[in-house]
Order: sequence, then structure tokens, then C-alpha cells
Amino acid sequence: MINGAQALMESLKREGVERVFGYAGATICPAVDALAATGIAYTLVRTEQNAGHMASGYARMMGKPGVCMVTSGPGATNLITGIATAYMDSIPMVAITGQVQSYLLGRDIFQEVDITGACAPFIKHSYLVKDANDIPRIVKEAFHIASTGRQGPVLIDIPIDIQQQMIDPVYPDSVDIRGYKPSVKGNDVQIKRVAEAISAAQKPLLCVGGGLFSAKAQEELVTLCEGARIPVVTTMMGLGLLPRNHPLNLGMIGAFGTPTANRALNTTDLLIIAGARAADRAVTSPKEIASRTKTVHLDVDPAEIGKNFSTTVPVVGDVKVILGQLISHRPKAQSEAWIADLQARRQAETLPAPAPGNGSVTPSYLMRTLGEQLDDDACVCVDVGQNQIWAAKHLPMKHGRFLTTGGLGTMGYSLPASLGVKTAVPDRQTVVVCGDGSFQMFENELATLKAMGTDVKIVMVHNGVLGLVHQIQYSSYSGPFGVDLTGSPDFEKLAEAYGIPSKRISDDGEVDSAIRDMLTASGPYLLICDVDPMTTTSMT
Repeated sequence: MINGAQALMESLKREGVERVFGYAGATICPAVDALAATGIAYTLVRTEQNAGHMASGYARMMGKPGVCMVTSGPGATNLITGIATAYMDSIPMVAITGQVQSYLLGRDIFQEVDITGACAPFIKHSYLVKDANDIPRIVKEAFHIASTGRQGPVLIDIPIDIQQQMIDPVYPDSVDIRGYKPSVKGNDVQIKRVAEAISAAQKPLLCVGGGLFSAKAQEELVTLCEGARIPVVTTMMGLGLLPRNHPLNLGMIGAFGTPTANRALNTTDLLIIAGARAADRAVTSPKEIASRTKTVHLDVDPAEIGKNFSTTVPVVGDVKVILGQLISHRPKAQSEAWIADLQARRQAETLPAPAPGNGSVTPSYLMRTLGEQLDDDACVCVDVGQNQIWAAKHLPMKHGRFLTTGGLGTMGYSLPASLGVKTAVPDRQTVVVCGDGSFQMFENELATLKAMGTDVKIVMVHNGVLGLVHQIQYSSYSGPFGVDLTGSPDFEKLAEAYGIPSKRISDDGEVDSAIRDMLTASGPYLLICDVDPMTTTSMT
């Protein structure tokens, strides 16, 4: 006989869990006690939200659910933002929360909160465990649900008395959930229609998003776009699917995308959306585009098809399998003139290097220089705001990963996500790009960074304001209000307090050597780059 907490940990081991990110509290203590005896590694975060972000970064690199575990009440509510961030970006995660005694539920006792109800709008599924005998089955189902179909977070809420309940557990070998059978293979008739449409097109375009990373379909993407001669644009979540210098990669679409990518989107005669929802940030006028071109949408989630775009040919299934089916038809578009025109336009977009001596750092030059010096397979974890847009537009990805929060847009995401990345792939070069506003939302995790002994590098775009809101207020309202970051700490001294070396630069002439020094330094490093607060992110 063992207790429910021990059965929970044995179930996690059987699912191949190697690490849990979390923050302990009274109602999760039985599970933490059982965890200590399992051999599963544990990372203590400094606030619960970041347990979700770390699990997300880990999941995105490992291709399997990340696991986070916190206590009830404020521990669980603090985790909500991490859960919602993973849900919006379709990241597989299993979140475990402690709960007050099951026989006291509904009485508003100390640190009780209805976390399953609170998370209902933005979670794939949730469980409130009422009998410890159900734990092995629930864990098995949770991992299956999180990692299949449209991936996402699953919550398991376990009252403390259920964790302490003694049982003789039975561990299932398989999962059979009534009504949950995600599509895998695309409909053959629809696939044939798509292949025929490609072969008839003169201006075909592939728009790809983060769903291709989830499906591990990068190889199929390259095979299809090269074989069928289809140029590619990406959403922000799709950055890194193709190297920036790939001849068929036109860059990111949207208000802050590249001119050539947006021109292609607005002139294509066949738009194929794969693994992307193409929401408002990526496509500002979907009705106008859909009214004049044939549109194909490939997605594992039928609810996504037609949500933002009217679709001529919908195909539901695993995008890796669907692309493989398409490749087997060997379609080839009549697109050489179209590709040549787009490649010439893309080449003309290259910006000249700024002249040094202007007293501040030019963000586009900073990002280009950083990208050029990164390892071929580097992971770049980017926060939200102007820093995100500058990095998305100007940082050249090679064969690495560009990780950011595209759906919820959660400030403070980048450093905890990077710690999840380094846990998954410790030998991969990992760099954080953030603003001074977002830095102050995660600075407590510098302690976790130091405790882990890992070598994440942090590039801070420092302009003393909440940059993107500051820009919006200047352009559309009465002027900036409530966005001045006066009172911020001396970031160099703060880094020093954590034992992290740092450097501050304020001129483009310092950028190249400063990045080189940062990347060759041993251990973590903070590079603070002073940017004029009036520098804007230009819209396309």
C-alpha cells in the first residue's frame, strides 16, 4: 500500500517525467515529500507563474508535456497566467495543484480556491481528484490529452487528504477516452484538391505557424516548399521553421512583418495556412484576402479552421501527416516568375548598418548583430513589447528556435522560459531578449538562474519606459501616461547582487564587441543596451 502522493509520482515516472518545476506549500507537501524520493529532478521557482513558463520552455524543446506543481489558493491562482499562456500557444503541459481537504471544499477555508473553475476558459481539460485510486488513470489521460490533437495544458487538482489516502494502485497501460479521438490523417479527397490547386497556381503561398513545431513537421515543410516551389511566410510563432536566409523564406507577416511577406500575402492566388490560426496580429484584413484568393487551411483542431479566415479547402489532421500526404502527390506550382520577383524585393529590404556615435543603440542593428554571432542552433527566448517586434523583424534565425508568447503576450515570459529550455537542452546556446519593463517582471528568477548554475545570456533593451505602450500613446492618444519606469534599480548592481556579470552600452559602435564578450563569457551574463525611448517599431 502507498498513499496517493506516491502513486502520483510513480505515475509521473511512468510517463517519462524527468523534472518538475514548482513552488511548495502546505496542501502540496505530501506530493513534494513523495517527489523527493523518486529521483525526478525539481526546480524551485521564485513565483508560481514562472513554473508554468519554465514548463512551457521545457515542453517546446522536448516535444512532450512539461510539468509544474504548486500549492492551493494564491499558489494556484498565480499559476493561472502560465497556464493561459501555454493554452494560447498550444503548448503541452500538465499542471498539478494542491487543494484543501475534499470534505471542506466549498466552505471558503484558508487557501481554498476553485482552480478548475477558474481555469475553465483557457485549459484543454482539468480534473478534481476525489479518490486516490483514480490518480494513475487521471495522470495517464492528462498526458495523452496534453500531447495529442491541438496540444495544450491539463490541470490536476488534488486535495491534501486524497494525497494522503492509502491505496493499492493499478497503473493503466493505455488510454481510451470516450469522445476524444483527434484526427491524424487528412481526408484523401481534400488532399488531392489541394495538390491540384498547387499545380494550377502561379502565385502560391504557404503561411506557417507554431503548429509545425508541435507536429515536428519542419522537414516536411522544407520538402514541400522546395519541391512544389512555394514561397513561405510565417506568423511570429513560426519564426525559425526555415532559416532566415532560405531563398523561399519571405519572413514574418503582419503589422510588424516584412514588406515582402505582406506583399506576397496580398497578391497570392493560393494561400495555404498550415499550423496557424492567422489571427489579427498576423492578418489585419482576412475577409479581403479570402474574397479574392483560394484559401486552404491545414490544422489538427477543426475549431481553428474558418475561425479567422473563410476557407475554400479545409483539411483536418496532424500537419506533419498532411504535408507528407501532399508531398506524395508531387505537386509543382507555375511560380518561378513570382518567386524571382519576391526574392528581389526581399533582398532590397536589407537595412544598412547605422553610423556609430549617435549616443544610443539602434535596435534593428543590435538584433542583426546578435543573430549573426549566435550559434547555428541557438535558442532565443524573447519577451513582449518593442523588444519582441525588433527581434522578430531583425534577428536572423538559422537552425535554432525563436521562443516567445504569441497568443497571450505575457510580459516576464522570456527568462523563465529560457530556464526551461536549458533544462531540456543544456548544451544549446540560449539567449534572452527583453525590455527593462519585462526584466522587472522576472528579475526574481535571477535567483533560480544562479541556483541552476546555467549560462543563459540576457540582452536588455533599456529605454526607461514601457516602450510599445509609450509608442501607441504618442501616436493614437494624448501622449504618454503611466509608462515611465522611473524608480527602476541600477541593473548592473542588481546583477552583481546575484553574482552575474554585466555590461552597459549606449552606442552602436560598442554593439559588436559587447555581444562577442557576452557570448564568450562563462556563465550567465546581462547586457544592457540603452535605446532612445522615442525609437519606434515601424509598421508595415
